[in-house]
Amino acid sequence: MPVESIFHRLEALLPKVQKPIQYVGGELNSTVKDWDSADVRWALMYPDAYEVGLPNQGVAILYEILNELPGTLAERTYAVWPDLEELMRAEGVPQFTVDAHRPVRAFDVLGVSFSTELGYTNLLTALDLAGIPLLAADRGEDDPIVLAGGHAAFNPEPIADFLDAAVLGDGEQISIAISEVIREWKGEGSPGGRDELLMRLAESGGVYVPRFYDVEYHPDGRIKRVAPNRADVPWRVHKHTVMDLDEWPYPKKPLVPLAETVHERFSVEIFRGCTRGCRFCQAGMITRPVRERSITTIGAMVENGIKESGFNEVGLLSLSSADHSEIGEVAKGLADRYEGTNTSLSLPSTRVDAFNIDLANEFSRNGRRSGLTFAPEGGSERMRKVINKMVTEEDLIRTVTTAYSQGWRQVKLYFMCGLPTEQDEDVLGIADLAKKVIQAGREATGSRDIRCTVSIGGFVPKPHTPFQWAGQADHETVDRRLKQLRDSLRGDKNYGRAIGFRYHDGKPSIVEGLLSRGDRRVGAVIRAVWEDGGRFDGWSEHFSYERWMAAAEKAGVDVDWYTTREREENEVLPWDHLDAGLDREWLWQDWQEAVSGGEVEDCRWTPCYDCGVCPTMGTEIQIGPTGRKLLPLTVV
Repeated sequence: MPVESIFHRLEALLPKVQKPIQYVGGELNSTVKDWDSADVRWALMYPDAYEVGLPNQGVAILYEILNELPGTLAERTYAVWPDLEELMRAEGVPQFTVDAHRPVRAFDVLGVSFSTELGYTNLLTALDLAGIPLLAADRGEDDPIVLAGGHAAFNPEPIADFLDAAVLGDGEQISIAISEVIREWKGEGSPGGRDELLMRLAESGGVYVPRFYDVEYHPDGRIKRVAPNRADVPWRVHKHTVMDLDEWPYPKKPLVPLAETVHERFSVEIFRGCTRGCRFCQAGMITRPVRERSITTIGAMVENGIKESGFNEVGLLSLSSADHSEIGEVAKGLADRYEGTNTSLSLPSTRVDAFNIDLANEFSRNGRRSGLTFAPEGGSERMRKVINKMVTEEDLIRTVTTAYSQGWRQVKLYFMCGLPTEQDEDVLGIADLAKKVIQAGREATGSRDIRCTVSIGGFVPKPHTPFQWAGQADHETVDRRLKQLRDSLRGDKNYGRAIGFRYHDGKPSIVEGLLSRGDRRVGAVIRAVWEDGGRFDGWSEHFSYERWMAAAEKAGVDVDWYTTREREENEVLPWDHLDAGLDREWLWQDWQEAVSGGEVEDCRWTPCYDCGVCPTMGTEIQIGPTGRKLLPLTVV
């Protein structure tokens, strides 16, 4: 049966809301398939506004892959702003997809990609608007499977009550496998109803179904154990790893937004995973091993993506793009190809020790010299050893001196505050470093027209990292140190006006910490916040720390116990039954190494340090060089 578009009902509301264009769909390269041509239908959600969600690479990749599958369709849905939410509730308009404006509840799967935990309340809004019961236990045969993915899904326990399932790791292959399980189950007449479908997904070992696991607690609140409550359900659920990125050259047809978005460029992921070993970095830990995309595939994707989209900026994405074994050849080859055109290239993130001036010049050959961003993360040498960010002050000064001498006038430096073992002087070291950067720039150029922006985020210990046992700094400590730093920067007349200072205060980090390392008991807090009006918690103008604390108190959840408390080695952590491949003993030893100032080399170029990922997952590091070159494009 065809499913009716609700656009005629939505259209009447759009003149009354801000940025109505974000809800109309019809972007270049969007896809609308006939409803009855498919027997498996996905609604893919990024739980934030259109302007943030549309550029998300994960959703874009799955959107294309699923729509290429015969008998499968995928459409997108985003969080609606409060102004439209109010009108939708008043008029009874349900959560909809932007592609064909079909009601989300009509789909088989609502797949939600969580880059950050602060999108959890937006999930509840979408469920409620869609008419899908908030609690998985209350859902019936006509409700979609609510499936979480993305980095936050590596500990989905705080939202376990709201999810039917979660997937860890790369989504390309598992999304196809899930589609086949659903197709087969529906083809058989949906035997056993929703419960059997979830069992089939769980039995594969590739999909985590929270309802099939019970959590037992000690009297003091710590977890005693997490155990399956069904036979044939695995004790541990493993992450998925795509081993040959060249086989998955997505997105092939990038979506071109109708409204302004946070990134308006064609992005190519040049490799996945990182083994630098930064101890704070969850992304680096859970995406191992390193798997490079070949230079020829990168070139082909860039050529095709520009042709299909018309974008004039290409971003080469990864966790540390300059670490690609052939980044120099990639940069030169692409710069040669697009010299004289209006196409520019960018590296969104650059390590200080991987930057070189040849690389920078290739990326600016078309005349654009936007700011360079480096992330020393820690303000002192000692702090950088603790987090295993092996960048010295000399490295940084040498790099920025080179950049300034080659024409750059603006450098951004990113740091964190609240890191384990941090003292006041570590944060004040950021001011000293920034002043040295300005001084180096002035000496290199003979000009005082040199700028440096210091950007600081609050550190949040994340699951599956060596810091997963660490106590988080309270927000009073973070705010006090940030004030000292600001005073130090502003109080220096020689440098103060040359240094920009951007920071987030400590309170949002505490809420993120609660959600990152929380267990199922935190779900009551999320729901209470949402019922009290919590929406878009990743946006400072919508975030309310007081609302979160009031909800935690109401739910009987001790926020300090979840955030600032240091865990002992043998404490069962809420995510221990979810396997990112990392050996728990190795993580603990690395945490002890951090405290003592020990460093770990990158296993791409040094012997294996036994983190456990490759043997556990049956994977291996895949890097070049391939020795191939990018040839000039044929002039037509």
